[in-house]
Amino acid sequence: MTKKTTHCKPPFESFMTDETRDHARAARKEMQKSVKALLPPKFVKHRRTARKEALLAWRSMIDAAIERTES
Repeated sequence: MTKKTTHCKPPFESFMTDETRDHARAARKEMQKSVKALLPPKFVKHRRTARKEALLAWRSMIDAAIERTES
């Protein structure tokens, strides 16, 4: 089986200059820092752990679905 990958362009990709894209990324990074500064470190750690557990749960469900299709 061959892999076919398609890349979806973000909205307005063709209208954005590299400089605009760099500024948008920098703004997002700074916004994330400011929100993180408002939250207690234990909350940030708990949120990260919860996100990881949710992803592991999805992985487990996907693995189970793959197993069912192979048997």
